[in-house]
Amino acid sequence: MSSEHVERRLTAILAADVAGYSRLIGADEEGTLAQLKAFRKTLVDPTIAKHRGRIVKTTGDGMLVEFASAVDAARCAVEVQRGMADENTEIPQAKRIEFRIGIHLGDIIIDDNDIFGDGVNIAAILQRGSKASLCREAFRSLVLFTIRSVTGSMCVSTTRARSR
Repeated sequence: MSSEHVERRLTAILAADVAGYSRLIGADEEGTLAQLKAFRKTLVDPTIAKHRGRIVKTTGDGMLVEFASAVDAARCAVEVQRGMADENTEIPQAKRIEFRIGIHLGDIIIDDNDIFGDGVNIAAILQRGSKASLCREAFRSLVLFTIRSVTGSMCVSTTRARSR
């Protein structure tokens, strides 16, 4: 164990990537890249800023974002998924860019504006296991967030909203 002091903080980490990115790039490199850049510029990056997130890094088709609030991270994810669904309505299924997103609330290590640790790893694992988009039914659903006290993982589930 190192005696060097490391900076730590509790934060909500959002990990996202494009589902089927290799397939999309293989079919149309230039078109896929142009479409991804346009979605980032018009939807993804402004939505992250609106919910007070900070893009820590991008990795081609992926990104790592931190939020001071788990609620802000979740609202951002839902807004991005809804926006992507709207943008994709006229695009053939085989050419759609759809994001997989995982969120984890956990302790991280900060080093030179980058973040590390189990909190980041868990967000990435959740992202890899997530579905690529929200279905139209989920838009009319109530999103319930449960933050487990032991792991800090955010589980997102949907249930049909009922009028009172």
